[in-house]
Order: sequence, then C-alpha cells, then structure tokens
Amino acid sequence: MENANGLTSEPRISEPRRRLSAKILLLTILFVMIAEVLIFVPSMANFRMNWLSEKLNIAAAASVLISSDADLEVPLKVQDDVLMATGAKAIALRIGDRAKFIRLSDEIPPLYAHVQVTDFSALVAIRDAFDTLLFGGDRYIRIYGPIGESENHIEMILSEVPLRDAMLIYARNVAILSLIISLITAGLVFMAINRIAIRPIRRMTRSMLQFSRTPEDPGAVITTSNRNDELGIAEHELAAMQIQLQGTLKSQKRLADLGLAVSKINHDMRNVLAAAQLMSDRLSSVSDPAVQRFAPKLVRTLDRAVSYSENVLSYGRAGEAAPKRQRIRLASIIHDVEELLGIDPDSGIEFSASVSDDFELDADSDQLFRILMNLCRNSVEAMRSVREPATVKRLSISTARIGTTALISIEDTGPGLPAKARENLFSAFKGSARAGGTGLGLAIAHELVAAHGGSLELRDDRAVGAHFEIRLPDAPVSLVEERERRNQSPGLPSHR
Repeated sequence: MENANGLTSEPRISEPRRRLSAKILLLTILFVMIAEVLIFVPSMANFRMNWLSEKLNIAAAASVLISSDADLEVPLKVQDDVLMATGAKAIALRIGDRAKFIRLSDEIPPLYAHVQVTDFSALVAIRDAFDTLLFGGDRYIRIYGPIGESENHIEMILSEVPLRDAMLIYARNVAILSLIISLITAGLVFMAINRIAIRPIRRMTRSMLQFSRTPEDPGAVITTSNRNDELGIAEHELAAMQIQLQGTLKSQKRLADLGLAVSKINHDMRNVLAAAQLMSDRLSSVSDPAVQRFAPKLVRTLDRAVSYSENVLSYGRAGEAAPKRQRIRLASIIHDVEELLGIDPDSGIEFSASVSDDFELDADSDQLFRILMNLCRNSVEAMRSVREPATVKRLSISTARIGTTALISIEDTGPGLPAKARENLFSAFKGSARAGGTGLGLAIAHELVAAHGGSLELRDDRAVGAHFEIRLPDAPVSLVEERERRNQSPGLPSHR
C-alpha cells in the first residue's frame, strides 16, 4: 500500500481479536448441554413412569390385605391410611371378573388420561411426561397394571399435582447437575484441546505473523516439534515453506541488485556501441576488398548489440518484445550464427548445417538468431571442455517440416546435461550445465520460442551429447509451395 507521500508501507497485522480457545470453550459447553438435554428428555419420561409404578406398588401391597379374606371388611381408617399413603382418589383390585374397592369416594372426577405402567411406548411416555410437566395441574389420571407375575390387576385414580411437583423437583436437580457436569466436562475437554491443538496452532500463528514482518530473519522460521500427527506435519511444511521463501527472497534481492548493476553497465555500454557503430559506418566507405567483405557483417552485429542493449534496459518494464514475423530464409541466419561463434579450427569442433537454402519460415529474424546463438554457444562451450583429442566434437543443425510446424534440431556430441541442469532446464540462474554459468541462454531461448507460439525441448533420444528441438508454427507446405511458384512465375497475379 502507498501512503500520501508515495512511500510503500507494510500492511498492519495484529493478533486475532476473538481467541480460538474461547470459541472452543463456549462450543464445548454448548455441545455438552445439548447432550445433557438429549439425556434429560428420556430421563423425565422414565422418572414419571417410575413414580407412577411406585404409587401402584404401594396400592398393590394394600391389595394383599384385601385379597386375604373375601369376607373381611377393611376398616375405614385403614382405607383412609392407604389412600393417604398413595395420594389416590380410589383404589380397586380386580381378581378375575370381580373387583374389590379399598375406598371409593362419593364421586369419581373426570379422568384426563389412562396409563398402563407395564405396556407403553417411549415416544408416548416422553410426550405424556412433558404434557404433565408443562400443563399438568388439577387433572386426574387412571393408572393400572398387573400385580407381580399374577393375573390380578390393580388400578388407581390420583391427581397430577403431586406427580408434577415431583417432576419439577427432579428437573431442577437434573438441570443443576447437568450444568455442573457440563462445566467440568467442558473444562477437561478444553484443557486437552488447548494442549493438543490450540497451543501449536497459536505458535504457528505467531510464527507466521513474525515471518510476515521480518521474512529475512532466520529466527522467524518456526521451530518444529517431534509430533507426527497432522499438526506436526503442518509445522514441518510451514518451516519448509518459510525456508524456501527466504531463499526465494534472497535470490530475488540478488537479482534486483544484479539488474540494477546490469542496467548501469548496459547504459554505458550502449554509448560505447553507438561510437563503434559510427566507426563501422565509416569503414563501409573504405575501398579495401577485405574491409568491404567484413564491414556489412560488423554493422549487422553492432546493430544487434545496440538492439539487445535497448531491450535489456526495457526488460524490467515490458520484457521481451512481441516477435515481428516475416518470411525469412533460415540458412542465412545459421550462416551468421556460425561466423559469430568464432569456432577455432584448432579446437577440433565441427559445425554442420543440413539446411537447404530454400527452407523458409515465418519468424522474427533477430529473435530467431538469438535463439540459435544461445543454443549453439552452449553446445560449443560444452564441447570445448572435452580435452580428449580423439573425441568427436560436432555441432549439427538440421530442419524438417511436419504439416504447419517447422522443426529445427540442434545436436552436439558433448558431455550432455547433468541431472541438476535438467531439473531446472529453462530457469535462469538454475539451469546452467557448467560451473560459473547463469543459465540465462536457455531461459532466453525458451522465452523467445514461446513468444512465437512454439516449443523448445531437450530430447532424450541421444546417448551422447544434447539434442534440442525447436518447433515453430509456420504456414502450410502447400501455401509455401504456392508462394514459390508465384515467385518463379511473375506473370501470374497474386491473390491475398
């Protein structure tokens, strides 16, 4: 970001406002409470059925006295005590088709529901429990069930008031206990998660924040632990990424410094080349045959050098210029490449070009010259390092055409490219095949070929040396032949 003065300022990075640990603690409490609620729902239904069963069991105990003697009249005080103990409005014992009442009030109140304590579904029990808890009051229910394993049954009518009061007390106790359990469980889970996950994540976050502020500081790289789980892998990957990024930043800084130095040198070199260009223009007026022979080549060479110098100065702004395609003869460019390579006859290096004079293609002549020059220079320098006099040292250039694609092959019998150079073949400052090299030649050639819409690749079909193949899109063969035919027959009109 730029401020009002045009200066670049670093982005403001602060610690997170909402802590992940606090969120996890709250979520843990919430989830435990939800689990307690899911447990509370069936427990309330079970409490209600147990409460009703206990009341029915108390009434069943009294039924033993009733069924002990059919002619025995139970005193009214005993009946009142039984009713008082159970809270029932009426209790009846059914033996076969007969029914014996312990006490029957003067009138039976309207019944709201009938509950069988031994045969009920879970959903119905849950529904009835919450109905009693939320809406129960001055209502009466009838409960019934068998006495033990016998065929006798007992039933009773009682009010929902004591049942609802007991359920409210139970719900309060469960709620308090659930809250305590939730807090204890959430605390234990939080401490475990905080130790296992939150602390490492917080440490990685601090490392990333520190690294973003001072990426060049080696101490900003995270110190990995001995963990072998996902967080341990994340720590190792973060450390590797930070180390790699530091290396990239150092390389970029060196490249920036190198670019500044090259720009300064190139600026002065352009002035020197301009003076040499003026002197070459004067040489062209000298009548000496030898001078007349070499002067045009010297002028073309200086023109290319001046163009390269201008391109270097503009590289940081626009990169390589788009190719200016035109129909060119490849043999002429290869001839210039051969002369500028300056191969010493005593070096034993042979230059072989199997290119016909009529091989044409659509390309930028200057850029194609740079492509071939970079590739051929690399081959010559590689073969110069071979000291064995009996070794064949040959640089060969051949061409072919496949449909609308022109193929140019550059082959040598040198030592080939090492594995490290192959891994970073077209990367500047990484893909050099010799000590002290920069790898810029291959990087520039690859970029220029790509600008033409073609491809440059290292073929693996040679056991000795290196074989580079250039593929450039070109006009179809039939169109080339038609152009040649029209050039040979000037009387024919040309149609575009």
